[in-house]
Amino acid sequence: MRIYPTFFRIAFSGMDAEKAHTIGSTLIRMVDRTPVGWVLRRRCAPHESLATTAFGVDFPSPFGLAAGFDKAGTGVLALTALGFGHVEIGTITGRAQPGNPRPRLFRLVEDRAVINRMGFNNDGAAQVAPRLRSARRTLERRYGPGRRPIVGANIGKTKAVDIADAVEDYLESARELAPVADYLVVNVSSPNTPGLRLLQGVDQLRPLLEAVRRTADEAADRHVPLLVKIAPDLLDKDIDDIGALALELGLDGVVATNTTITRGNLRTDPDTVIARGVGGLSGAPLRARSLEVLVRLRAAVGPELAIIGVGGVESAEDVVERLEAGATLVQGYTGFLYEGPLWAHRINRALAARARSTA
Repeated sequence: MRIYPTFFRIAFSGMDAEKAHTIGSTLIRMVDRTPVGWVLRRRCAPHESLATTAFGVDFPSPFGLAAGFDKAGTGVLALTALGFGHVEIGTITGRAQPGNPRPRLFRLVEDRAVINRMGFNNDGAAQVAPRLRSARRTLERRYGPGRRPIVGANIGKTKAVDIADAVEDYLESARELAPVADYLVVNVSSPNTPGLRLLQGVDQLRPLLEAVRRTADEAADRHVPLLVKIAPDLLDKDIDDIGALALELGLDGVVATNTTITRGNLRTDPDTVIARGVGGLSGAPLRARSLEVLVRLRAAVGPELAIIGVGGVESAEDVVERLEAGATLVQGYTGFLYEGPLWAHRINRALAARARSTA
């Protein structure tokens, strides 16, 4: 019997979504500091059969947590203890910023979806970097070299920075975070920072990615795997163009996809959806389009680049579907809010059982 759905309905369903998220995140971190946390780490560790290699990095499981859940880099230890093979923190910007006015996070429970217009609220790269460094060192001690969960950093543009100065703003984050992250993701696809999606155009994207790659490697004194995160709302030609650019530049991969600005095929009452306002939609309604983008992108880049598939992932079957469609790794986020803290463990357990049955 699964307890969390009942707990969610009683404790969280009527609460402001951002407040519920804050409480849930705090509880997860608190538990990690107790003996229960040690038990969870032992119980939830992915089976060795799930070990996966992407862009030269060894992941204990192909399933990880997408950017957006841990925007401050404060929950890495607790989240990896729940079984996620990797945690991508952020989005982190060059300067600290409060994000958009509240309320800015809304559930569409009937659709198992979320609308957010958070606006990259975070403490800034200089504050987050020491947390990341400390977390990775602790993970090394907990799991041992080569076996620990992986930590990525997702970076974006500070809202107050003009789009013309975006490159240098991204470089501030790259300098701080590249030395302490296992990989970097350049986010040019959030709908909640004005003008950001304009950077997905190839002419704007090329100099940005070239500069971030060079700066990241210099700051870390090693090659830091670099990926770019794209929107599900791109035209097919734009997906092809970004795939070609990723190959041209020798990027390590692409994250497909971010949230969508569309509101089609929702069960929730249209007036309720309209009342929630603008923002990115994530969760189950994004599943089909995200999968389409993944398939298109894999065809565009061939086997050379890693693709992280994300968007509407709720179950082990969804993870398998993404992997079979060409994803190297898979991420979830909104499913975590609805499924609870043992979500990753259940998915990993089902993936391991499937691996045994097909061996």
